[in-house]
Amino acid sequence: MVLPVILIIVGFVLLIKGADLLVDGASDIAKKFHIPEIIIGLTIVSIGTSMPELFVSTTSAIQGRSDMAMGNVIGSNVCNLLLILGLSTVIKPVKFQKETRLIEIPLCLTLTVIFMTLCNTGNGITRAKAITLLVLFSLFIIYTIIMGKNANKFDKEAQNTRGEDTTNISMLKSIIYVILGVIALKFGGDFTVDNAVIIANHFNISEQVISLTILAIGTSLPELVTSVTAAFKGNSDIAIGNIIGSNIFNMLLIIGVASIINPITYNIKYNIDMAILISGTILLALFPVIPPKNEMNRGNGLVYLAFYAMYMVILFNT
Repeated sequence: MVLPVILIIVGFVLLIKGADLLVDGASDIAKKFHIPEIIIGLTIVSIGTSMPELFVSTTSAIQGRSDMAMGNVIGSNVCNLLLILGLSTVIKPVKFQKETRLIEIPLCLTLTVIFMTLCNTGNGITRAKAITLLVLFSLFIIYTIIMGKNANKFDKEAQNTRGEDTTNISMLKSIIYVILGVIALKFGGDFTVDNAVIIANHFNISEQVISLTILAIGTSLPELVTSVTAAFKGNSDIAIGNIIGSNIFNMLLIIGVASIINPITYNIKYNIDMAILISGTILLALFPVIPPKNEMNRGNGLVYLAFYAMYMVILFNT
């Protein structure tokens, strides 16, 4: 069992490094075409941190492993919300911006409920439902771009500075980064899924549990690093925005793409995990109105961490 564990670790390294290379290359290409940095951050970088989940879930879907494809996304979302945001908040309290309180958190909650409803109607996520998810994802991207452009109007000087720096960007180097990133993500996804299956079979653990724990935490490492680093630096917008954005991307983009490739059967056992995810998101919506208002303090973060620990206990005892 030593070799599969090593190969899973190698897979995670490839997934994280591949996502880094892809984000760097794509960001440089975008800058070359004078796309504002804030829009790059809201789209390319946010999608980039979700690339490990994308490749693991699509690899699982191609292999017909619906439990892993779905479990990886649901487990990653629970991990992002309860473990990563909880840990980030314990490090430093997170302040809620107006648009986060009034738009983004309610939107994330609404999309989670829609996602659960689609999963529980029919026989899972068909190609028709996948198209619905991808349309919703496109609308979300349009929203982020509009928000990004509005924010950028107040930073004309920064735009001009960025325009001068693009001459130093090598297009060939950026393209090579993108290609290497995709290759690393592909092999990382293969190593992770194939060896997680081997471990699950060896210890007689269900693919559902493996995907909700090992795969979910492993593919959430980019979000963990991003949010914890942001928390240490006091960038609360990035810490919470990264989590909300990633969770929306996971449900809409990743399951949408995976289901277009191969429709995903939904196991109703995941309704427990979905209920925990929705409960955690409702709690996040309540934090801004619970004293101290407009802030998620360390106590709230500890509640999330305790919630995640309880979730792990339930998972391994059902």
